[in-house]
Amino acid sequence: MLPGHKYQIGEKVRLKKGHPCGHNEWEILRIGMDFGIKCSGCGHYVLLPRKKFEKSVKAILTATDTEE
Repeated sequence: MLPGHKYQIGEKVRLKKGHPCGHNEWEILRIGMDFGIKCSGCGHYVLLPRKKFEKSVKAILTATDTEE
């Protein structure tokens, strides 16, 4: 959804579809062919293929370079 954005570990993103626990904010923990993301509500860890992850990102909530 956000063309050309370079995702980084530690960024928090909002996905189009929410998690069953009620939250839709996720933290990126792994980047590669798959993205490893953790739900900020319940802590559930999910692996998504890169294409599916990039398609489902709605917004970037925090970038790692602005947190310091």
